Amino acid sequence: MKLDSARLARLIAVAAGRQPADLCIKGCRLVNVFTGKIEEADLAVCEGFIAGVGAYEGKCTLRAEGMFVSPGFIDGHIHIESTLLSPEYFCAAVLPRGTSGVVADPHEIANVLGLEGIRYFAECARRVPLDIFLNLPSCVPASPLETSGANLRAVDLESLLPDETILGLAEMMNFPGVIGANAEVCDKLLLFQDSVLDGHCPGLTGRDLNAYIAAGIGSDHECTSAREAAEKLSRGMAVMIRQGSQSKDLAKLIGVVDDSTWQRCMFVTDDLHPDDLLEKGHLNAIVNDAMALGMDPVRAIAMASWTPANYFRLKRRGALAPGFFADFSLSPTLNPWNPVRVFKSGLEIAAERKLLVDPASWRVPTAPRSPMNLGEILPEHLLVAAEGRSVRVIEVLEATLFTRSLSMEPAIENGFAVSDAGRDLLKAAVYNRYVPGRKPAVGFVHGLGLKKGAIATSVAHDSHNVIAVGVSDADIVSAVCALRDSGGGMAAASEGRVEILPLPIAGLMSGQAAPEVSRGLQNLKACAKAWGAKLENPFMALSFLSLSVIPELKLTDLGLVDVLKFSHVPLFEEE
Repeated sequence: MKLDSARLARLIAVAAGRQPADLCIKGCRLVNVFTGKIEEADLAVCEGFIAGVGAYEGKCTLRAEGMFVSPGFIDGHIHIESTLLSPEYFCAAVLPRGTSGVVADPHEIANVLGLEGIRYFAECARRVPLDIFLNLPSCVPASPLETSGANLRAVDLESLLPDETILGLAEMMNFPGVIGANAEVCDKLLLFQDSVLDGHCPGLTGRDLNAYIAAGIGSDHECTSAREAAEKLSRGMAVMIRQGSQSKDLAKLIGVVDDSTWQRCMFVTDDLHPDDLLEKGHLNAIVNDAMALGMDPVRAIAMASWTPANYFRLKRRGALAPGFFADFSLSPTLNPWNPVRVFKSGLEIAAERKLLVDPASWRVPTAPRSPMNLGEILPEHLLVAAEGRSVRVIEVLEATLFTRSLSMEPAIENGFAVSDAGRDLLKAAVYNRYVPGRKPAVGFVHGLGLKKGAIATSVAHDSHNVIAVGVSDADIVSAVCALRDSGGGMAAASEGRVEILPLPIAGLMSGQAAPEVSRGLQNLKACAKAWGAKLENPFMALSFLSLSVIPELKLTDLGLVDVLKFSHVPLFEEE
């Protein structure tokens, strides 16, 4: 929303008190992210902007009765696809929770559909009231250790410029490529050298970290310890404190936030499932969690508004001050923050967690197709000939994207290694969905806990092939067949019973509203739990078992990956 000469003149006149505001919120307590204090004043709104803070009159008056007013929240790093919601229904879910903007990395849909997927997101961003900014995916595919649906080079990304929704380059996951000055990686860094360059460098330290930052990369959202975050802050990085559905780092990192560092720290969700979004909230939930851990309330709110706006160079956003966009929420209490009324560009858009407009009115573009070229799916494709006394096993861990590499003795039947539910040793398979005729890569997983059945998903970071884990080969086949036939999604299968949550938009997102998607996911999670699953979010954990850029051991469509060595390794260990 840009000002023309007439609107600018009126904004100035209202700010100076010569004309009444469009809306005057009387008697509110403003969260001032610049001073760190609460300010009692009227808030004047004109032409979608804040005209002034002080004593004002308006054509329309809202008496706040002492309620607190906060700037709209901005999520500095999220993959909208991981909410399983299409952009318009994601917008409908987060606006009532006080979120006015997000910086999204369309990395997931780009891995499936390439430029077509990014253009779909950009067009959606232009039509919804939520500010959706895009950082272009830096690593499609994420690594040479898997097969994706696209390969985006610097020249491909350049074809998307200029676009008002695009801020810069999203998380550079190929940190070995940066440190080694890989030519293709450097092409992308040079293309965006005058823009925001986001990072992704778990565990990087010392000279390697220096080399990574020297390339111009300014942030990281993969810190999982205070020591790691402190080093990155000391080298000038902004630290994104992630609190999503799978990786929860707030409690571990909150200690690094102090009077010197807070302006380079911000809250992000990264990956957030729809049930968590509806039940717990979005950034409002992280702000409340931070306050519960002892953080000053104004600082917590600033880290969800001003610091991301400042880092991403989002002009006129992230604060309640003259000339800023009139994006804000009202809460009866400061701690906890409970956004009962939400305003976007000066208009009330949500009240009491209810959206006041119909998402259908936004007229987003038709969703693109979903490639599911799986071909014939047979139990014999899952057979693993016993070739040794021990196998490399992926150990799944709760509340983190990291896994551990274990060595376990396989259960052997008729010369084949099979699942052993008694020891929580389950077969895993990744099916390529882009190249017809490929047989699945097969491995083993510990920590999921299933005693029967199988679960599968086409949300499988980062290339989003189909991944399944199960006790029975027949159940794995049933779950994967259901996903192939539906165009993608999540499925649970046991002894002929198959439950599915269809995700027909690129195999990643539903075309339904958040409550319907959440109910479908909850049903699948209930099935998995009834069958013995031990994790809070088994489908989220499953979706990261193929993520070949997060240590230690992962499984892609090309085989087992030792992430620390950045290479494939055999399933059976040498004697």
